[in-house]
Amino acid sequence: MAAKKKKKKYRGFWIFVKVQFVLSLLVLGGLGYYVLGGYASEVGSIRKEADSLVRNSTEETFRRYRTSVVYAADGSVISRLNDQGASYYLKRDEIPQPVIDAVVCMEDQRFYQHRGVDFRALVRAAKSLLENRKITQGGSTITMQLARNVFLTQEKTWQRKVEEIFIAQNLEKKYTKDQILEFYLNNIYYGNGYYGIGAAGSGYFDSEVGDLDLSQIAFLCAIPNNPTVYDPVTHMDHAVERRDRILGKMRDDGKITQMAYAAAVAENITLKRPEAMEKNNYVETYAYYCATRALMEQEGFVFRYQFATEDEREAYEQAYSESYSECQKQLYTEGYQIYTSFDLQLQEELQAAVDDTLSGFTEKNDEGVYDLQGAAVCIDNNNGYVRAMVGGREQDFDGYTLNRAYQSYRQPGSAIKPLTVYTPSFERNYTPESIVVDEPVEDGPKNANGTYLGNVTVRTAVEKSINTIAWKLYEELTPQVGLSYLENMHFSRLDAADYVPATALGGFTNGVSPLEMAAGYAALANDGMYREPTCIMRITDDTGAEVYLAAQEGQEVYRQNAARMMTDVLKGVFINGTGRGLGLSDMPCAGKTGTTNDHKDGWLVGYTRYYTTSVWVGYDMPKEMDSLMGNTYPGKIWQTFMEQAHEGLEWLDFLPYTQIPDASSGEMEAEDAATDEGNAQGETPAENGDTPQENVTDTPDTPQGSATDVPSSSQENGQGISDTPDATQEQPSDAPQQNTTGTSQENASDVSQENAAQSSGENAAQSSGENASDTPQETAPGAP
Repeated sequence: MAAKKKKKKYRGFWIFVKVQFVLSLLVLGGLGYYVLGGYASEVGSIRKEADSLVRNSTEETFRRYRTSVVYAADGSVISRLNDQGASYYLKRDEIPQPVIDAVVCMEDQRFYQHRGVDFRALVRAAKSLLENRKITQGGSTITMQLARNVFLTQEKTWQRKVEEIFIAQNLEKKYTKDQILEFYLNNIYYGNGYYGIGAAGSGYFDSEVGDLDLSQIAFLCAIPNNPTVYDPVTHMDHAVERRDRILGKMRDDGKITQMAYAAAVAENITLKRPEAMEKNNYVETYAYYCATRALMEQEGFVFRYQFATEDEREAYEQAYSESYSECQKQLYTEGYQIYTSFDLQLQEELQAAVDDTLSGFTEKNDEGVYDLQGAAVCIDNNNGYVRAMVGGREQDFDGYTLNRAYQSYRQPGSAIKPLTVYTPSFERNYTPESIVVDEPVEDGPKNANGTYLGNVTVRTAVEKSINTIAWKLYEELTPQVGLSYLENMHFSRLDAADYVPATALGGFTNGVSPLEMAAGYAALANDGMYREPTCIMRITDDTGAEVYLAAQEGQEVYRQNAARMMTDVLKGVFINGTGRGLGLSDMPCAGKTGTTNDHKDGWLVGYTRYYTTSVWVGYDMPKEMDSLMGNTYPGKIWQTFMEQAHEGLEWLDFLPYTQIPDASSGEMEAEDAATDEGNAQGETPAENGDTPQENVTDTPDTPQGSATDVPSSSQENGQGISDTPDATQEQPSDAPQQNTTGTSQENASDVSQENAAQSSGENAAQSSGENASDTPQETAPGAP
């Protein structure tokens, strides 16, 4: 009995010994792998580099403020980035104590105890990662974050992490805790181009930090954790939510009283951004976006637009966000000279065309933003550069606003047909004079009053925007083939649910941007060669050395002859079709109108040999507007601007296409070429809505036989795809009005469906229109 007790008594001891022995073997094995695998040498090199970086640092190392300058095409200065950065640098005794308390409470509770690295926090972060299979808490100390922001990149590799640890440990040896806090608070990024707490206080509240109250201080301290998610301009609610968490932590840690906490969380935060931020709103936001992406490209980032799985997309978006943030930081701090293609005279004329045409619509939302909006993009066909961009109606707002020209996505209506249906068909033996049949389509769009034109030419089908023809040609091509052209032109919001017949008429899940449409039509103008739209021509550093030079190389998307056929047909839109009366007085032009279901979006995209201009008009949150069609307000904006843009330019006609045998084929059943003349009654759009080929959306439920084939209502067989083809009519007045004499009577064949929830632009948060920052991280990753 005693022997058994003795054996049981020492059992725990021997278990402990065995465990320690196994652990020792693991440690020895790890050390052997570390040495024999070559990691010891690599870590040694990393340590030497870290030692050198900190040894050679001075206080000036942490005051890096070099001003980057953006230039217009004529060499004039558009803007200066971080122009007053040095003046915002705050010494430790100028930083209010609540700022220190808030940062330490939330970012690094053991800041005053550790020596640069908090190994307990690293263990907690690793444990959380294993338990949740995702990062739910960080292990980086304030000193490690300072090391990363000043000396390193955001790259996620073990080498970078090891160097970050070595640098942090060395920083703690060389500088005091107060100095480290001073360096950190003056270098951390607060979004919208603000580096440091001083710049953030001035930029968001037009105030010195010392004059801010507790709630405002906690609000600013909420931003650096993720400047995109907690951006006060685009995500005020997120920033306020994190502010409240910070205040709660300060209360729990005894830094503030319950009374102070209650008063601070109850305070309503109102931004007061300085007027100095109001410069060339839409020019600047797009220039910063393009410049950041140019730097990403220079560093080897590969942009993508299509993904096989959602996981693949999420992984790309994470990598994109990290690279974008790093390059954007360089843009604001490295003293670059950024040369753009913007023509400020054209910019002024395009903005005026939008503002003047929509001036009669004065209704505003709760934030004071005009309800009815417009956006437009002008591309130089000689080189593919963006010459002018308008992202909305001009208003007197602090800071930057939503740039709808590249940040919002809307349903394109029939304006998409040349890109996905007709030009691809011209590559497959159709010609402008091929005979096609306007007839009822099973599970497809129907014409008003059940009337169809019968045999017509493809040219007539385009001019009149006949939906039945576009639908049948698209089915013959297949949606996969038709949308492959958009894929090749980097349309960034295509969805798996878009590969259905409804997209023939512009019914997309997410929609397209005015920039994408302009670039697509510019490819037609450029003989089928697509060039990635940008406004950045070159970037140099502060010594004049070249950092980036745009190549603007073309990629063939359409065959040359097919593109020229499409151009020839689109010329007729302004003569005989839905854009009649909107052509230019002394310059050949080609283009297409588009109007979505219930007149929620209106488009006109057109071009000459010189310029391609895309115009969209609608509400940020889509709603019906009887007088809105492609040939009303968008058409007037397009014509007004393009007339001015071409003043003094030499008359240039488009190049002719090569005649090929007429080969109407497939399922289109051309019966008699003579009927092209016989159906002349349909050659000119009728006024007042009595055209026989009006297409409406009285369609069956699904284009492919079952509801499961169509993931969203926007894809259902063209239901609601009446896509009015903008028939001939009087030009709209500047004041809102109901169309009583033809403006609402366009061929109902041109109004393409859209999903109201999906066509609201980027998302519901953007519906106010004025909450997009100058940091285009809000834009979909990879979007142009």
